[in-house]
Amino acid sequence: MNKYLTLFLKGIGMGAANVVPGVSGGTIALITGIFEPLIDAIKSFNLKAAQLLLSGKIKAFAQHISLDFLLAVFLGVAVSILTLARLFGYLLVYQPVYIYATFFGLILASVYYVGKTIEKWNFPVILAFILGTAIAVILTFLKPASENSSLIYLFICGIVATCSMILPGLSGSFVLILMGNYQLVMIDAVNDLNIKILLPVIVGAVIGLLLFSNLLSWVFKHYKNQTIAVLTGFILGSIGVLWPWKEEQYVTSDTGAFVMKDGDKVVEGYQWLMPDGFSNEVILAIALMLLGIFIIWGTEYLASRKTN
Repeated sequence: MNKYLTLFLKGIGMGAANVVPGVSGGTIALITGIFEPLIDAIKSFNLKAAQLLLSGKIKAFAQHISLDFLLAVFLGVAVSILTLARLFGYLLVYQPVYIYATFFGLILASVYYVGKTIEKWNFPVILAFILGTAIAVILTFLKPASENSSLIYLFICGIVATCSMILPGLSGSFVLILMGNYQLVMIDAVNDLNIKILLPVIVGAVIGLLLFSNLLSWVFKHYKNQTIAVLTGFILGSIGVLWPWKEEQYVTSDTGAFVMKDGDKVVEGYQWLMPDGFSNEVILAIALMLLGIFIIWGTEYLASRKTN
């Protein structure tokens, strides 16, 4: 029971991370030690799994796909997204500095703890780390597309977002921002349980997840150090998105007027700033950053004690 509760809690952490733009559930999976078994379990949905299911060998099917593992993790993800989407939607509007500061600390500490799992640093590994960092930085400065609620585009959003969602350092939520559909999918549709919007996204997510997990599992097994280096670079390069002090840049029309969506200005990007003095807000934000770092350190400490 403790095993499944632990997996459920890790799933909650993954779900919470995926709701916040700039944070990847894959990062949480990698930090908590379930990334590789998660990828292996997802990729086991293959022809053999279909044969076992269709032949009525339910127990063998469940063992083949590690069903107990997947149920515990994804139940946590689902509960987290459904319960935290509304809360995080509120915090991102009214207290963005505090929520971004907390996750900034979490992800900053993750760079060190993920990177230290690399067994040997050599030129290919260093090159992979630099490449991963560069890709994430480039994505950070891309301008978002306009919102699009067509079925095909929502399906593509599901494929792309779920692939990035399981990649540490690449946030599925941030990719949805770049594709213009974060507000539509992760906030409005989730909160309203809008099946018309969610269904094509979910279908795309499932297909993308099955295809991408096979590729990622193969790469992870054959080029483990290089893969972790790329993922560490993704995490480091994307951390700027989580910087708490930034001003939103809005989309404007040819006439210079702000483009509006449901009464709100459409965000195009951010201008990064430094905090102005040590106000109560800045002090609390720094404290939350340190709390995020402490959470990762504490998680790693407890994991190492359990291993020993």
